Amino acid sequence: MAVTDVGIDLGTTSILVYVRGRGVVLKEPSVAAYDRDEDRVRAIGEEARVLLSRASGNITEIHPLENGIIADYVVTEQMLRYFIQKAVGRLSFRKPRVCICVPTGLTEVERRAVEDAAYQAGARDVIMVEEPIAAAIGAGIDFTKPSGNMIVDIGGGSCNVAILSMDGVVVSNSVKIGGDDFDEALIRYVRSQFGVVIEQQAAEEIKMQIGTVYEKPEELFMEFISRDIETGLPKKVRISSEDCRFAFRELTGRVVEAVHSVLERTPPELASDVAQRGIVLVGGGCLIGGLEELLEIRTGVNVVTCEDPLCAVAIGTGRYAELKLN
Repeated sequence: MAVTDVGIDLGTTSILVYVRGRGVVLKEPSVAAYDRDEDRVRAIGEEARVLLSRASGNITEIHPLENGIIADYVVTEQMLRYFIQKAVGRLSFRKPRVCICVPTGLTEVERRAVEDAAYQAGARDVIMVEEPIAAAIGAGIDFTKPSGNMIVDIGGGSCNVAILSMDGVVVSNSVKIGGDDFDEALIRYVRSQFGVVIEQQAAEEIKMQIGTVYEKPEELFMEFISRDIETGLPKKVRISSEDCRFAFRELTGRVVEAVHSVLERTPPELASDVAQRGIVLVGGGCLIGGLEELLEIRTGVNVVTCEDPLCAVAIGTGRYAELKLN
């Protein structure tokens, strides 16, 4: 019986699982619902999200991963076990070989924690791949030759920028800015400017529908009803894409700085390659409106978003496993 190869993108916001021969089979929130009365995890992933939306005060929300780093080892192990079993089937007689995507710059202790958690979750063999490499593979970038390729990966909790060449990372930078931070920035802006409270899910919906980080000729608007901070009563609010741009301004400035930082440290011959080839965006966070235009204006380099930005890292992790575990 063949051994199953599994690639896992351990994201701050969501976890994606790639199974060899089947592609991305799971995409669920990286959250657990913890019952304080029973002192145990009640649900994981999508089941946890549903439970938390309906549960009483004794059920709390746990995010065991922060910027791709394990913050809660015990819950991470349970989460990995849950997703591996769900992906390959509980009745599988052979333990799977697992490839896990990790951020660049992880310490040896942090890498060992990820590896140990995967083994405890039921993996037969464990290998790790740095996030920019997985992202580039998933985006279809050939970085095996001595030429420079630039990738910007914006996930739920971090932004990873890297120059790749000759099968490796030449220069990289990681900042703790992701899609969740844009949601939080919008929540704070709406509270201060309109005097209402919105939840994270509503902020994400606004961000994806009308959000932009670059000024556009046609302004978009969206209306929603939320709770007035002073009266506690429902209040109708009309927010614009320009409001979103102001809310996101500080965060986008830091993303641009991260890109500039990598370009400034890139060897001239590889920087020349990037100028010709352009910058490739991956990750769910890159789907925010106007990001391509903003980076093009600020860097002078053509910017494109890969074909499947949400799944690129998971796909790349799985394909890396196929190459290394043959």
